[in-house]
Amino acid sequence: MPKHLHSFRPAFLLLPLGAALLVGCLEQVPGLGPDPRTVIRENEAKAIGSACRHAMRGIEDCYTLNPKAPKAMVFAGWKDMDAYMREHKLEGTPSVFTQKPEAAKPRAEEDIETEYNSPRS
Repeated sequence: MPKHLHSFRPAFLLLPLGAALLVGCLEQVPGLGPDPRTVIRENEAKAIGSACRHAMRGIEDCYTLNPKAPKAMVFAGWKDMDAYMREHKLEGTPSVFTQKPEAAKPRAEEDIETEYNSPRS
């Protein structure tokens, strides 16, 4: 090997190391990371999926109730909550908003309160 290339050998070895360090720093430079709105939207979709699973809703119902949420992220949240609930042996809590109200029981006539208006004198 020629003598003038021996002096550059350490520089050639440091070049990949420098490139790796530069790539690691680029993630922290403002504007070069993921769009914050996208990150927020994905996190909200995962929270929606988790809440749906905790409310004992099927994934299809969750998609129907949240059509604008990214389905992949909703499913990821649903699946994570399902694993968590199974691991900790937790039961879901039915949603109050989707429950059908109890039918009003017919009342006997004597149970009905009426207001008596006395004539004014």
